[in-house]
Amino acid sequence: MKTTNGFTLIEVLIAVVILALGLLGLAGLQSTSLRNNQSAYFRSQATLLAYDIADRVRANAVGDYNNQAETNNDCVANTCTPVQMAGYDLKQWNSQLSSQLPSGEGVVCKDKTPGDGNSKSAHNCDGIGDAYAVKIWWDDDHDGAATQRFVMSFQP
Repeated sequence: MKTTNGFTLIEVLIAVVILALGLLGLAGLQSTSLRNNQSAYFRSQATLLAYDIADRVRANAVGDYNNQAETNNDCVANTCTPVQMAGYDLKQWNSQLSSQLPSGEGVVCKDKTPGDGNSKSAHNCDGIGDAYAVKIWWDDDHDGAATQRFVMSFQP
């Protein structure tokens, strides 16, 4: 009877290749999981920031937040008018957006069709109605373009 030498070695090599492919698949799954987890974190941050500015608008009902410009007034140390407070709130909120979301930017405006608009400069707010829209954009895949968006409407 003739014996075949090296057959066990081939079996071991095939097992190592299969194990390596399995580990590569596991590493890819882990990478996808981390990316999706980061995306969910950014969406949660956008939601929290939208509720933050909605609460600020409700607290300062007299102030006009509809496409209001940011102001450099220090409304913590000094007394501000409601309009100045609105500008201060927007400055604080935009600062939070840029620090908590990659390429984060947002706008607060009155809008009957809040689902439109693709950036802060092209937000497409129509200024119609009583409902405010909070529109937030950020760069989820770090390619330089704000590709993700969160929109929330609320009544002050």
